[in-house]
Amino acid sequence: MQPVSRAELIRHEPADHMQPADLTIPVLLQQQADRFGDKPLVRSGEAVWSYRHVVHRASYFAHALQAAGLEPGDRIAVFCDNRLQFLKVWLGAAWAGAITVPINTALRGPQLGHVLSHSGTRFLVAGAELLERFELVAPEGLSLERIWCTEDSHQFTDRLLWNRLAVEPLPDGSEAGTLHRASPGDTAMILYTGGTTGPSKGVACPHAQPYWWGRIVAGELGLGEDDILHTTLPLFHTNALHTVWQALLTGATVSLGQRFSASRFWTELADANATVTYLLGPMVKILLLGPSGDHEREHHVRIALAPGTAEEDVDEFERRSGITLVNSYGSTETNMITSTQIEGARRGTMGPVIDLFEAAVVNEHDFPVPVGEPGELLVRPKQPFSFFTGYWHEPEQTVRAWRNLWFHTGDRVVADGDGCLRFVDRMTDSIRRRGENISSWEVERVLLQHPEVSEAAVVGVDAQLGESEVLAFLVPADGRRLDPQDIVSFCEPLLAAFAIPRYVEVVAELPRTQVGRVQKFLLRQRGLGAQTWDRERSRDAS
Repeated sequence: MQPVSRAELIRHEPADHMQPADLTIPVLLQQQADRFGDKPLVRSGEAVWSYRHVVHRASYFAHALQAAGLEPGDRIAVFCDNRLQFLKVWLGAAWAGAITVPINTALRGPQLGHVLSHSGTRFLVAGAELLERFELVAPEGLSLERIWCTEDSHQFTDRLLWNRLAVEPLPDGSEAGTLHRASPGDTAMILYTGGTTGPSKGVACPHAQPYWWGRIVAGELGLGEDDILHTTLPLFHTNALHTVWQALLTGATVSLGQRFSASRFWTELADANATVTYLLGPMVKILLLGPSGDHEREHHVRIALAPGTAEEDVDEFERRSGITLVNSYGSTETNMITSTQIEGARRGTMGPVIDLFEAAVVNEHDFPVPVGEPGELLVRPKQPFSFFTGYWHEPEQTVRAWRNLWFHTGDRVVADGDGCLRFVDRMTDSIRRRGENISSWEVERVLLQHPEVSEAAVVGVDAQLGESEVLAFLVPADGRRLDPQDIVSFCEPLLAAFAIPRYVEVVAELPRTQVGRVQKFLLRQRGLGAQTWDRERSRDAS
């Protein structure tokens, strides 16, 4: 009889001693605090919070929220970099039955305003360095009542926003708050992901979803109590958020790093005594562009979750670093669906489907395509609330995404004869750049605010580091001349840096269908031309 791996055990075993009603954030926190006590759960710099201390922080912040009038189901947004206060807000809100809205720290202008207004956020927690972003957010349509700053200095908190809201220090609470008895399907978070034909959509994530993320990924990576999980990915993204649950369920420790930097990555791994880390495909490629040397092996990391890594990069990275890379497929709406840790998985693919889920590859009518032929990936779970429950206040979008009782990922893949899935591309106008989803619609809305732009169409083009770069085709207003550098400068205060077009091409007209719809597939096929302006080349030449 073949030995069974830890990954197989965790995939197939029942939910330990847990009952379905236990699969909520506060209950899991309490259970694991009772189990692991003063063992470190998370650390950031010199600060360390134990399993027991995290429960203390969450319950006391819940009391502060309840004293301030936040009710179960209300939304509280958190807008800061990787720091322990982020976890205090997220876990404390869950304790009180409120819903956390983590916001991408790169957002500004209309994008930031959309997240706040669409979610109906009542309370906001922001890092001091990000407060100035709100000066360019129109206050109309916002439900904000309180703004708390993660820093206590009066330099940041003695100010008003929109001449009506004072910025206050983040409170702690004076006692444990009342525990709200949530259900596994109640919404715990709303994560905004790049839209395709409209504004970013809010993904409603239920309480049980982090449990399944943590349990499955922990199994695929073979995590245990002695592991230290170091992540430089931001906490407002699914990947880093669920690293906390991988640790919580196994007794491991999370080490929160700051923003990814190739120049300090290996040193940080060594300093953190990390045994596990987390990468995205473009990050792997960036690291491989750096000099090879002994510094790439002066660490204790044995394995890394690295979705989206190109086939040609896997072998070289593992040879240079000694780290095993695990490729997979997952999204904010879903979970870890595939894994190259499954027996028989081929390198360079996303691996077979984990048997807690079902998947199909279909044509435009949702009928299966033959093996080896590309089609859209559809998925669905076998476990309740291991996926999102819908798009926040977007019932039509939710029904469309779940048509025929399958979630439509919008990703084009190929299923090989051995059951492995290979990613091909996105089927929509969403652009994936360096791990970030960009709504072409949102970028176009900003470009059209420029007084000299008449029409705009934004597409993604292949990037040197994998994924895509943003290319904007612009039609000038009558008699106007467009300066690409001026266009970029106009976008800087209104768009996240990753969403600002790298390429700009001025054209006389956009290709359209007979009913007037822009034919973006023709623009993607056209790609970069002799008349395309390149922001990075222009910067290098100056």
